[in-house]
Amino acid sequence: MLDIRRISTNRWRHKKKNWILFAIFLFLVFVRISKGSFYKDFYYFISKPFWPGQFQKEIVLESIDQEYLIKLTLLKKDNLRLRRNLSLQESSSSNENISAAVISRKTGSWWRQIILNKGSKDGVEIGNIVIGPGGLLGRVKNTSLFTSSVTLITSPESKLGVWVDRIQINGLMVGLGDDYPSLILYSKDADIKVGDFVSSSPASTLLPPNVPIGIVQSIDETLKSKKTAKISLLAKPQVIDWVQIVKVNI
Repeated sequence: MLDIRRISTNRWRHKKKNWILFAIFLFLVFVRISKGSFYKDFYYFISKPFWPGQFQKEIVLESIDQEYLIKLTLLKKDNLRLRRNLSLQESSSSNENISAAVISRKTGSWWRQIILNKGSKDGVEIGNIVIGPGGLLGRVKNTSLFTSSVTLITSPESKLGVWVDRIQINGLMVGLGDDYPSLILYSKDADIKVGDFVSSSPASTLLPPNVPIGIVQSIDETLKSKKTAKISLLAKPQVIDWVQIVKVNI
């Protein structure tokens, strides 16, 4: 009789274990199909009490001052050019921008991104650009109902057309997985210098023009066919807590 009870108990435990494994399997399939949206929305709710406040660190305030200076310079240059190419895209009016808090960040790993507390229900769309105090941070890669994931311009996934204002030349900025993206100029004779301002290119198909990005920190002239430079970003993703999501009219 005792053996029968033991066998019955073992069968019950075995069935319970199988049901638990089956439930875990279904959960993983659901997460896979939803591309992590369920996890992000769950994280949205559990992290809500810890969202950042309105105050920024001193480094952010300094970035804002630099941003205003660069914007003023770029706007003066832009007025002189008279917007020769009328087909260029422009950002929407500022009242359509969406303010969002950074609720998670991966700024020290190879695949760099931040997660914001605004998602599709707030009107955030894939491809929207994200700006912090100082300038450009990245672009929205995907959204859930309550959150959005932003690929930073420091990520190797990021490739953007940029503009070196002093020498009036376009270049390509590529993320390298560290804090300093690489600027590529396909002209060996480009007179780029340390301290030159870099902004979004007037010819870019992904960004509105004149968005501040960074400053040339160092230059590599060893290549024969092109020049490359390291860019120090004005917006610091590792310390920024609040951002603006900007819709772009194409």
